[in-house]
Amino acid sequence: MPPETMTPEGRRLLATLESQREHVLGILDGLSDEELRRPVLPSGWTCLGLLQHLALDVERFWFRAVIGGDSSVLDDAPEDAWQVGPDVASGSVLSLYRHEVEHANAVITETPMDQPPAWWPGDLFGDWRLEDLRQAMCHVIAETACHAGHLDVVRELIDGRRWMTLT
Repeated sequence: MPPETMTPEGRRLLATLESQREHVLGILDGLSDEELRRPVLPSGWTCLGLLQHLALDVERFWFRAVIGGDSSVLDDAPEDAWQVGPDVASGSVLSLYRHEVEHANAVITETPMDQPPAWWPGDLFGDWRLEDLRQAMCHVIAETACHAGHLDVVRELIDGRRWMTLT
């Protein structure tokens, strides 16, 4: 639960982000290791690869590194987070995502919404950067929601399960 020091806007943004995170984990629930690793679309990505991407390239990158200013957390990241080796247990990728969400939430709840990023990899991405935590949260909400939709499609192709159907 967010501390009372968060603004109403911060609590709403965090609740929206949490809803998207729950969607990601919920649509993956019940898939076997083989299903999590199976590429279903022509691009070849897997559910496990997408989850690792969300953990490392989204949650860790935007909140711990960019907003929190600890770029050293990126030092041990794989070159391509979308690729999960066969020696990496599915459960460890799920745990990694949950772990990064916890760390991200700590940064979010301790940071004012209008605080600018503490670090930016200009050598990799040039001058583009978001102005503050608020914009970073909106960016991560949009990216997580987009990827949740990707997972919805893949899950339906795997076993017909749908996250939510409105009739």
